[in-house]
Amino acid sequence: MSDGTSGRRTVLTAAGPITVAVADDLVRARGIPYASADRFGLPQPVSPWTGPRPAVDRGPAAPQDPSRLDTVAGAVGADLSTSEDCQVVSVTAPADARDLPVLVWFHGGAYVSGAGEAPQYDADDLAREGIVVVSVTYRLGVLGYLTPPGTDHDNLGLHDQIAALRWVRVSVAAFGGDPDRVTIAGHSAGGDAVVSMMLSADADGLYQRAIVQSAPLGMRIGRSEMVEALRARLGQLLDDPMTASTDEILAAQRELAVLATSYKSVGALPFGTRMGIAPLPSEESADARLAEVARRCELLVGHTASDASPYVLGDPRAMRLTRAGFPGRAVYRLVVRRVTHAVFGRSAHGLAARWTDAGGAAAQYVFGWAPRTGLLGACHSIELPFLFSGSWSDALMLGGQDPDPRLAARMRRTWATFVRDGVAGLGTRSLTF
Repeated sequence: MSDGTSGRRTVLTAAGPITVAVADDLVRARGIPYASADRFGLPQPVSPWTGPRPAVDRGPAAPQDPSRLDTVAGAVGADLSTSEDCQVVSVTAPADARDLPVLVWFHGGAYVSGAGEAPQYDADDLAREGIVVVSVTYRLGVLGYLTPPGTDHDNLGLHDQIAALRWVRVSVAAFGGDPDRVTIAGHSAGGDAVVSMMLSADADGLYQRAIVQSAPLGMRIGRSEMVEALRARLGQLLDDPMTASTDEILAAQRELAVLATSYKSVGALPFGTRMGIAPLPSEESADARLAEVARRCELLVGHTASDASPYVLGDPRAMRLTRAGFPGRAVYRLVVRRVTHAVFGRSAHGLAARWTDAGGAAAQYVFGWAPRTGLLGACHSIELPFLFSGSWSDALMLGGQDPDPRLAARMRRTWATFVRDGVAGLGTRSLTF
């Protein structure tokens, strides 16, 4: 970093100098381009620049519709602009950072919503734990995970994410981060993306640890028939996908999401990475690949105690149960526990077991805090306000309560400890919050 301790500072990234904000002993850089791409094309390094480029305003989100969980977690990133040129990162670091470990965060949103630039993901308090935090925005939906027939590539959102890791490798030292101590972390679809990065040899050497939060890993397999049907229908919906407007693509995406509901459980995640398509190996070789990665990457994986409750409540039958007095609510809670285990818990436990069986180091967590009132309990996304510093005041999942400050401090300290010292630093392989 250049000199200067408040106001503005110039940071020299691999592509050129940027102007960042400095305040409250933190450096905050927003909307830094890490790659560029044509529609349905692979990401390419950005063209270098010479004069200082401003990086004080939030960058765009990928084109998207409102999230189906807006009523639960709040409208995350709703005030951001959107653009297909969404390959940007934000960096938050202590102002005096030097050789600090790095956490690279990948947002969730079922691969159709969310953004690393969202103010809810502001990482001020995490950075104050002595780490550098990089938040990544990447392509979503049809534009990122369902290229139409006749195009040359797929898994474009994953290609973006790996491009962001390459940016971290060559530029994070300018913010005081250590490129040899990088932890990749993500929630929900972002956690699923972390597993995809570990499966991809293209990401080898770009990270050393991984955190997987509430990832629907059970939906990774058995998707081929659905994906092929969606791609065929996409070809019918768009006369020319290369020239269609963004609004036309989003309209097609909505119709595809409806079509996906006929494909049983995997239909709940119509867009996502495709195994056997670059940069991912085949489904048959996935276990062997993860066993190889486990021997050189430490893992923290877990979920919330009632992860499935927002999805269960979306079923009219569940709503009828909640209105049926104590017996009905007891059955509802049992259904939530069973679906949580089936979608989130079993796969998290299985991933940790595969890790240790392969000789790797893994720890697991369960987040159990819940508001005093309401039916959601410790639901999907509820741990996020305990990690990040942005305002979650419109998140109904909190039941009008603020996150317990002591629990939030403990959780941030735990995540930072893992980023810094791995499983050994945690002192246990089983954590509860």
